[in-house]
Amino acid sequence: MKTQQIAQPLVLGSSSIYRHELLRRLQIPFEVYNPEIDETPLAGESPDTTALRLAAAKTRMVAVNYPGALIIGADQVAVLGGIQLGKPLNHANATQQLRLIRGKEVVFHTALSLLNSDKDNMQIRLVSSRVKFRKLSDQQIDNYLDREQPYHCAGSAKLEGLGIALIEHIVSEDPSALIGLPLIALVEMLTREGVEIV
Repeated sequence: MKTQQIAQPLVLGSSSIYRHELLRRLQIPFEVYNPEIDETPLAGESPDTTALRLAAAKTRMVAVNYPGALIIGADQVAVLGGIQLGKPLNHANATQQLRLIRGKEVVFHTALSLLNSDKDNMQIRLVSSRVKFRKLSDQQIDNYLDREQPYHCAGSAKLEGLGIALIEHIVSEDPSALIGLPLIALVEMLTREGVEIV
């Protein structure tokens, strides 16, 4: 497989192996840097605004170490009826989240930012996906959590893995957004920066 070469270094500001795997689909060389930022929503901040702010903050943090690079940042916030669903971090919280969302529709707001740190030019985009969850029994929830342990996933469902079995249907303009990196939007952004993927 021949890899496309690009003029500027490309850096993905994320520790997520799933975002790494998604970006590899574009067959362009990239580096990875994990920006450690506080992901706590600000008081009165809407979920989509939180996602956009955090995606932009990640690119800015990476830019300190990568001047002259193209830097990708992404963040995702899950929302149920106006309630923001954060990362559960443990089994008890994940159980509570999945019991709350079973049989309901959750909106996943995925924010994507691309910063050209050479020109200080940032592009940012929000891609929202609507996900209807199946009416899961308590036993099904326990079975899922025992097998997948998605404690660092917003909404407690790792949709790139076994979590897909929890879903009744999905409505999204970009299926990769649900996994955390909207590739359709990213290709458009890279094209504006002179990077042709194909």
